[in-house]
Amino acid sequence: MSTSSLSRREFIRVTALAGGGFALGFYLKTGPEAAAAQPLDNTARAFTPNPFIRITPDGVVTIVAKNPEIGQGVKTSLPMIVAEELEVDFAQIKIEQAALDPQLGPQFAGGSLSTPLNYDTLRRAGAVARTMLVEAAAQTWGVPANECVAEAGTIIHRPTGRRLTYGEVASKAATLPVPDENTVKLKEPDEFKLLGSRVGGIDNPAIVTGLPLFGLDQRVPGMKFAVYEKCPVFGGKAVRANLDQLKALPGVRDAFILDGQGDYSSLLAGVAIVADTTWAALSAKRQLRVTWEEGPGASQSSEGYTAQSAALAAKDGKVLRNDGDAGAALAGATAKVEATYFYPYISHATLEPQNCTAWPTKDGGLEILAPTQTPGSAQDLAAKITGLPKEKIKVRFTRIGGGFGRRLGNDYVAEAAAIALRVNGPIKLTWTREDDMRHDFYRPLGWHYLKGGVDPSGNLVAWHDHFVTVGLNSDAEPGSSARMSPEEFPSRFLPNFRLEQSIINTNIPTGPLRAPGSNALAFVFQSFIDELAHAVGKDPLEFRLALLGPDRQVPSSGRNAPPYDTARMKGVLRLAAEKAGWGKKLPRGTGQGIAFHFSHRGYVAEVAEVSVAQDGSVKVHRVTAAADVGPIMNLSGAEHQVQGSIIDGLSAAWLQEITIDHGRVTQGNFDTYPLLRINETPQVDVHFIQSKNPPTGLGEPALPPLPPALCNAIYAATGKRIRTLPLTKNDLRWS
Repeated sequence: MSTSSLSRREFIRVTALAGGGFALGFYLKTGPEAAAAQPLDNTARAFTPNPFIRITPDGVVTIVAKNPEIGQGVKTSLPMIVAEELEVDFAQIKIEQAALDPQLGPQFAGGSLSTPLNYDTLRRAGAVARTMLVEAAAQTWGVPANECVAEAGTIIHRPTGRRLTYGEVASKAATLPVPDENTVKLKEPDEFKLLGSRVGGIDNPAIVTGLPLFGLDQRVPGMKFAVYEKCPVFGGKAVRANLDQLKALPGVRDAFILDGQGDYSSLLAGVAIVADTTWAALSAKRQLRVTWEEGPGASQSSEGYTAQSAALAAKDGKVLRNDGDAGAALAGATAKVEATYFYPYISHATLEPQNCTAWPTKDGGLEILAPTQTPGSAQDLAAKITGLPKEKIKVRFTRIGGGFGRRLGNDYVAEAAAIALRVNGPIKLTWTREDDMRHDFYRPLGWHYLKGGVDPSGNLVAWHDHFVTVGLNSDAEPGSSARMSPEEFPSRFLPNFRLEQSIINTNIPTGPLRAPGSNALAFVFQSFIDELAHAVGKDPLEFRLALLGPDRQVPSSGRNAPPYDTARMKGVLRLAAEKAGWGKKLPRGTGQGIAFHFSHRGYVAEVAEVSVAQDGSVKVHRVTAAADVGPIMNLSGAEHQVQGSIIDGLSAAWLQEITIDHGRVTQGNFDTYPLLRINETPQVDVHFIQSKNPPTGLGEPALPPLPPALCNAIYAATGKRIRTLPLTKNDLRWS
């Protein structure tokens, strides 16, 4: 999908899905307008045919990395797309991280959209520059351009073998009109030299040597250090605090209450402390005493939600989809299975806690330096909080130490902006781990009360799901797994399908977490499908292939939702099964589980192999993944994304749960909310089907199949069915 071909309505839709909430105009300058913008003389100057490329007469090629880097590899892979068409040696170029700039088009990290939204545009940006450089060389030699070819940063005149470097023709190229991007010749995929190869992350040397890339590393002259304490009950307000006592502490410069705007995604009320050092600020925070107005949320708890769920499940819910007659089909089914599945709230738990550096500028504006996934939204929010015109707010973004959807929101930016203006000076706001874990936008908990029926031929014919979840003020948050699409598999694949939903009103903010929706729903549906397969003695792989049916495009009735390509899904299922040795004889207590999911336009299947000892200790030996996400940009980065998704999914499924007591999150750090350790990770084998379909993102699609594949493997090894996450609630433990 070309960014330039997106309608305004479609662009707003996709950026809103990614949490962007902004729309930036973008185009490559071409034609007369571009020609007029170019200097007329041929003195030494940089060649900048578009906002992504700069080539100086000394031969330095710089490519701009437009989107935030959160570990998904786009600071490397997006410039690779430009470099492929530009025809330069990737090892010799410089990559420059962009600031927020309308010329660059949408700048956000989320929804696995960086590659699909930028692939065509960046290819054409590189091809435009290459075309102009070839023309400049041809004019220098006085030969036809079709006798010249670009190769590794040089232009070669094929009949004579003469060569000119890009630097040598940069100044000449800068005088030429920029051609229409739609007229330049793009490479055929089989001509690619760079795309699809293995390239190490461009920041890897800086990361391992500790250079200041991340938000927490940033410093500006005269900067003070700030912390911010919010009510432990969501939505509560500070009534009074021991501010005078705090101001008297060593190194403390100021302490004050901010009223906030009552919006979880904006600025919540709290107490700010500003000091000369982070240590002084954190030490003062430990001595902070606040009287809070907690509000009605203080009566809520995880136990209360569980009781409400059971009561709601006994009633009819809101019908989201009703195909055929699920009740009658269940009554006539040969085999019927009923089960209740549960998954908890979980936190993003980014390794780098939220932080932001901000300072007022001499012209009455504000500058923000933040690890944000949505710099455009950060700018909008800062303008809203401060009352400054948006054009007075400059946003730069750093490399991000984990996002997973948490930094689609910019509440920490709002806090930093408000504090910086209050003290009229530069500050760096740092959240503690406890701040981060107790003031997140959580993956919501949910219950699925399921009934399934299989006919005499072993085919799944009936499905009834009453989905009970939670919502802020009785509304399921967009982009989170509390809002379930009626298109979710296996709907559209069954003649009798009924989906109901009931929502528990809570005051707990929820939001998108890596593979939002899919990360929880795949566990439920792929586990229940496994139950149904075993109930009728069918091989779980064959049962799934039969459910997918013949090769076809299954259309979606959802607005702008992609069709479901059964051939692609069956392809990854068969590949994962083949590479994992599905059906091989295994030792007693060892089992394999299989699962698949269609998420963010990516098709992924996984097989987990686990063993369970008699004492309940579990060892995950290997996970085999197969993915079809179209052509791969950076094979090394793609493998890392799949491996990271699997480890992330395993960590969440096995260990993680956020619980609520008296309106408070009870977990605060990694002692009560553990992450998977290196020695606990399994072998992960990754296989790609390099299809000719349009490229899709890979930061999310590989996570959803892991939890059900793991739980199905445990069942195969033990006969024990896992219906509740995390696994630590099921009398199982690590070996």
